[in-house]
Amino acid sequence: MVWLARLKETLSVEQRDPELMRAQLQAFSRQIPLLYFILLVNTAAVAATHLDSAPAWLSLYLPALLGMLCLLRCVRWWRVRHRSLTAEKAVREMRHLTWLAALFGIAFSAWSLLLFPYGSAYQQSQVAFYMATTLVGSVFCLIHLRVPALLLLCIVILSFSVFLVFTRYPVFIAMAVDMTLVGVALAVVIQLYWRTFADAIHAQRELQASQHNTQRLSDDNYRLASIDSLTGLPNRRSFFASLRAMAEQTRATGGGFNVGLIDLDGFKQVNDIYGHASGDLVLQEVGTRLLSLGEGGLLFARLGGDEFGVLVCHKMSNDALVELGQRICDALSQPYQVADNVAELSGTIGWAAFPEAASTVTQVFERADAALYVGKENRRGKPVIFSTEHETRMRRLSLVTQELRHADLETELFLEFQPIYDLPTHRPIGLEALGRWHNARLGMVRPEEFIRIAERTELILGITDVLLRQALAEVAYWPADLYLSFNLSAVDISTSARARRLIDIVAASGVSPHRVTFEITETALTRDFEQAASALTMLKQAGCRVSLDDFGTGYSSLSYVHRLPFDAIKIDRSFVTDVDSNSASKKIIKSVIDLCRNLGLECVIEGLETPLQAEVVKALGAHAVQGYLFSLPMRASAVGTFLWAALAHRRETETQT
Repeated sequence: MVWLARLKETLSVEQRDPELMRAQLQAFSRQIPLLYFILLVNTAAVAATHLDSAPAWLSLYLPALLGMLCLLRCVRWWRVRHRSLTAEKAVREMRHLTWLAALFGIAFSAWSLLLFPYGSAYQQSQVAFYMATTLVGSVFCLIHLRVPALLLLCIVILSFSVFLVFTRYPVFIAMAVDMTLVGVALAVVIQLYWRTFADAIHAQRELQASQHNTQRLSDDNYRLASIDSLTGLPNRRSFFASLRAMAEQTRATGGGFNVGLIDLDGFKQVNDIYGHASGDLVLQEVGTRLLSLGEGGLLFARLGGDEFGVLVCHKMSNDALVELGQRICDALSQPYQVADNVAELSGTIGWAAFPEAASTVTQVFERADAALYVGKENRRGKPVIFSTEHETRMRRLSLVTQELRHADLETELFLEFQPIYDLPTHRPIGLEALGRWHNARLGMVRPEEFIRIAERTELILGITDVLLRQALAEVAYWPADLYLSFNLSAVDISTSARARRLIDIVAASGVSPHRVTFEITETALTRDFEQAASALTMLKQAGCRVSLDDFGTGYSSLSYVHRLPFDAIKIDRSFVTDVDSNSASKKIIKSVIDLCRNLGLECVIEGLETPLQAEVVKALGAHAVQGYLFSLPMRASAVGTFLWAALAHRRETETQT
């Protein structure tokens, strides 16, 4: 009775998985024309050969009726071929097809058995051959529908095999045995195919669910990454997106708008005296005060540290702009409660008008920054509007550009290295190369100053070449388990030839490519994504590793991550600043760590400055970290001493354990 129960279960319509059932019916619908074509052609061929040997009702009228039923089924299929099935309709359709398969199996089997006694031995063999080939063809057309296929197989095989056995002719008995064995084989094939099909549908469903969750995570992270977690204001990313949109609208419709940059005066002293936690409280209060000033056409944002931005969406006169700026400065100059003390700060704001002060987004931002610089130097706590007097700052940029063009890069450029640590073992796993420039006329020039100018003028290509060769020369003296992390600009990967240049430099150095990790920022990818993808793929194929730097501060979405050949992702330090106190930052870092783990990528967290931050990110699953907590950047000449000390510490630790 157990086998009977199993047989009943096998031949029953499965209702627990409507999605699978819909997929079965959709796949079968493509086989319907072929199924009825086989039935019509084979039946017509047998009927035609029996017109002279069998009664007309058996050789003409009955097969004609069966053919009409097949044609009617084809017409019905044509009319409903584009329908969408609900779960309830799918179950009903499957049951209908099961009964229909049984009825067609009985009808065609009965007709064949009635026709078999008529005619010669050749005609009888033709009927047997007709049953076998038609059955095989029909079963394969029904192979996506396990229950109807097995039911049809059982009806035809049992009825015809039993009939042939009862003829008592050895040849027909042998044919019955053959048909039975073939039927068993077909049943096994049907069962195996159905399992494979079901597994494929389940896998597809899981993949779709995974993609949905990944996209949801991407959307959530994108939203979180557009808001400064500490102040609740839009962040730098969101600010520049709005700035570009307003510039495009102004070019299209005319008019103008104003850009303001705000910097807190005295904030560093708050951090130094009261600590970073108190500094965070001050920044939160600044965000609250700016939001309270919000009115129609104003957008405030935190750009980083104690720097804030404001966009005035409509054109304002200089007098109105000064009045608005003074209200902002007055609000920021009110006392701040810090623990049991009161901190006195002020805010300085620099204004620039678009398009009067500048015709591009970059230029208007630079001019607002120049006005802020003048205000910080001469008029703290006051609004300053960009004017010709502020060209001094712009001339500085021109001077740096000229000196950079004529610089002896080989002698003026040098490197500092900052280690990347494995957090659980506290041992260095790599070092990041940081470019520095000392000019005889300008002295030490800040990297962010000369790199920005070099990228704009494409002088960055020569700088990259020199620094990369210097870095690779140092790597040759490092232990083999340490890798080099080297930053690239958008210009370095803007063409395939430039990417090939990097590969050639690595090859000429003798350093194994797998020890070289090239870092690229999200912002650099947005200039020409397709070319960037091509260049990064070339670097990857050459054996080098590729890392996405400053993740979360650029303009790309998570959809780029799986489209590029990254080996690692570096989480920007802005998310680490308040990770020990802000749940949103924790969620973002945890999400990125999980994303990297799922994609098989290394996740490097930079900007760690306190032991508490290190404990938090370690609890979140971080391994590779970087920051002043572990080591300041060091000159190349100090790297050897540092590595020997790290090795000695490691051996001492291993001995103690």
